[in-house]
Amino acid sequence: MFNAEKVKNECVEWIRDFFEQNGKGCNAVVGISGGKDSSIVAALCAEALGKERVIGVLMPNGEQADIDMAKLLVSHLGIKHYIINIKDAMDGLKNSIPFELSEQSKINLPPRVRMATLYAVSQSHNGRVANTCNLSEDWVGYATRYGDAAGDFSPCSHLTVDEMKQIGRLLGLPDVLVDKTPIDGLCGKTDEENLGFTYAELDRYIREGVIEDEAKKARIDDLHRKNLFKLEMMPAFKPGKD
Repeated sequence: MFNAEKVKNECVEWIRDFFEQNGKGCNAVVGISGGKDSSIVAALCAEALGKERVIGVLMPNGEQADIDMAKLLVSHLGIKHYIINIKDAMDGLKNSIPFELSEQSKINLPPRVRMATLYAVSQSHNGRVANTCNLSEDWVGYATRYGDAAGDFSPCSHLTVDEMKQIGRLLGLPDVLVDKTPIDGLCGKTDEENLGFTYAELDRYIREGVIEDEAKKARIDDLHRKNLFKLEMMPAFKPGKD
């Protein structure tokens, strides 16, 4: 049985310990999308460090339909925040590349530009960048390498979507943020439409090894196998000794 209160308290202490050892007095810099993951990570950091040491960064790419959710989160937590529109940077990059980008490149470019933006904010504000991924998404590679999969510390990458929601409620976040339908913000589809299975099915499979639909099991296993490299250190050649 998942003990949300125990895990939440342990995570708060873990964040404090990380900053004590890896940036005493530094600020937590969190990219705020308006979804549950960034909301929960920001709330955990605020509880661990105090709201004055958390900086939220909202990064729309032109118009963002749900940016009001991101604004709700920073207002609810009372944290300092910046709104940095990445559209000009995106347009500049795309106009400078002398070939037609593949569809996957077009999808993955915005989160990589956002991560570069987060590090610019972090290095200018004595910060450490929070990774906002969860275990469910990481399990099937639903993150962009060197984009939202990057960061300096990761409070929630060992927690499933369901476990994240339980912690979000304990943190007192508005239900509209905790229960918001996950949308990737890249191609306009919900996460579950893209994946072909629900997070409830995935979470149960991760924690209990149980899934009734064999086709979905095969897809999850295939995605997990293909995307393991995202969770590992970059392979590096080591020359042999004479």
